[in-house]
Amino acid sequence: MELFIALLILFPFLAAVCQAVVKNNTVRKVSVYISSAVIIAATIVFVVLNFGKEQSFIPTDFKIGGFDVVGTVNYGMLAIEFILMGIITYLSFKYKKYYAALLSIVQTCFIAWLELSGNAHAVNDYLFCDNLTLILCLMIAVVGGLICVYAVGYLKDYHHHHGSEVKDRRSFFCAMLFVFLGAMFGIVFSANLIWMYFFWEITSVVSFLLIGYTKTKEAVDNSFRALWMNLLGGVGFAAAIGYAALKLHIFNLKDLVNAADPAIEIPLICLALAALTKSAQLPFSRWLMGAMVAPTPSSALLHSATMVKAGIYLLIRIAPAMTGNIVGLTVALIGGFTFFVASIRAITHTDGKKVLAYSTISNLGLIVACCGVGITETIWAAIFLMMFHCVSKSLLFQTVGSVEHATGSRNIEDMHGLIKRYPALAVAMTIGIAGMYLAPFGMLISKWSALQAFVDAGNIILVLLLAFGSATTLFYWTKWISKLLAYARPTIRRKDTTSLDQWISIAGHTVMMVALCLVFPFLSGSLVTPIVNSLYGIADFKPVLSDENLYILILMIIVLALVIVIGFIATRFMKTKQTTIYMSGIDTGDERHYVGAFDEERTMYHANWYLSDLIGTDRLMTVATWVAAAGFIIGAVLTIGGVL
Repeated sequence: MELFIALLILFPFLAAVCQAVVKNNTVRKVSVYISSAVIIAATIVFVVLNFGKEQSFIPTDFKIGGFDVVGTVNYGMLAIEFILMGIITYLSFKYKKYYAALLSIVQTCFIAWLELSGNAHAVNDYLFCDNLTLILCLMIAVVGGLICVYAVGYLKDYHHHHGSEVKDRRSFFCAMLFVFLGAMFGIVFSANLIWMYFFWEITSVVSFLLIGYTKTKEAVDNSFRALWMNLLGGVGFAAAIGYAALKLHIFNLKDLVNAADPAIEIPLICLALAALTKSAQLPFSRWLMGAMVAPTPSSALLHSATMVKAGIYLLIRIAPAMTGNIVGLTVALIGGFTFFVASIRAITHTDGKKVLAYSTISNLGLIVACCGVGITETIWAAIFLMMFHCVSKSLLFQTVGSVEHATGSRNIEDMHGLIKRYPALAVAMTIGIAGMYLAPFGMLISKWSALQAFVDAGNIILVLLLAFGSATTLFYWTKWISKLLAYARPTIRRKDTTSLDQWISIAGHTVMMVALCLVFPFLSGSLVTPIVNSLYGIADFKPVLSDENLYILILMIIVLALVIVIGFIATRFMKTKQTTIYMSGIDTGDERHYVGAFDEERTMYHANWYLSDLIGTDRLMTVATWVAAAGFIIGAVLTIGGVL
């Protein structure tokens, strides 16, 4: 089984090398398809073989034919860490962003000292696998693999539209996508903190390179913002490793979580810093907004299955150890505060990708809050929120990218009547939005479960933040979905230029979104509930919603789907009487213009209200950033002071 895990981790890196050396677009396309198919198929086989098992792999003395596998791998990782440090240092000096080089040098040299001094290798096992690992593997392989396929067609259109403005570096871009997948596999399989840190830093560097793909000044500035924030988290990760190894003699994540020593709160708050930066929580949210300058496939990858989910995965792992202490309270309040503030900011934007970015930060905030509370009910909700968010956001980013190529705009106001102009894209986008907030889909069920758990935990602040944040969430999603489905006549269907590569991924995500809702009860009983039992060492956890209620919800989904299909057919084939649209004057006959009170012709224009005059300024995010930073510093000081 160790070889199977090695395949999942190493094959994406090999695929990345293949992408880097291939220059022919046709050969690259075939290579991406084959590599993605191998990753998805191998992951599914691995999940089937290991479902329901909890196993550890590769002890310290693991050897093959007398060959010291672990020692060789450790030295190889250390060499790669110095290579990454060299890349960061070179680019930092090239663009005069010296702070990034300093952060990279500090953490890399510290970890190197730990390893070479022999203080970081007395571990039980280096790899670990359980049902939570399997969930993340499926998310990485299926969603990530489909995004790689989507990228093939998208990048072709992207460079066609941008011409000579952006240098064609498709080989580099596709290679980085696969490196990202390999690093994510490494994170979720790693039991040893050093190994997890190694793959953690790879994701930081690759995201930096993807965000700066176009090499414009805006792209470079935003990529370095993402880099230094994630490197700051890396410093926290390195500090956690150092304290755990030198003071507590703990080297594995699972041993840290299960330790009875109150001193584990210090490495926990350091790991929380790393997770908060990676999952773009306040005060570190700006890097994810800046990632919007990158091509859509990287946005989908960073926001859905990979980058941000690394932080969530780490928080879920350490959640049992955060229950009822200052670390957990700090994480929960920052997550709840981020959920509320980002939801408000999402209201004010018309740019589809920015709305999705703020929505991502917001939903991650809710998941982080669930992890901070750290009780069984909130972790059950957090895992489901993570799953639905992964598929939905990847689908939405891809459809927005395709709509932008088809219409020349990603402005939500320009998506008015998309159901008539580009019906297939509109349906896919509508399903993605519905999965995020409409009853009875799984995302809403998970939010309701989290709300009830917050009430039971007696945390009134989190209850209020979730209630008001959910209300604003309802506001911006409803505005968007209404734009898609409403239209003024005459609106004609346009030729959809979305490539087959893009449609394979979009269709796959759409099917997964619907399937997740339909198999919700099965996932709850057979997968998520056992994960919660395993994390907390219990055997009797029951989710807030009973199996009977879950099946009722599934029945509601089926009925709703039938009503939508029947309604669609009815509007197509039944004779209906259509009335003219009301305007503030005399309709000129085309339902797009009217004669006003002063006898002049005016153009009719429907627009949503974005409250930009009330909450649209950047001052809100600036204040929220400082408040969150102060909150985390206070939590860290109280944690360290309480232990020391």
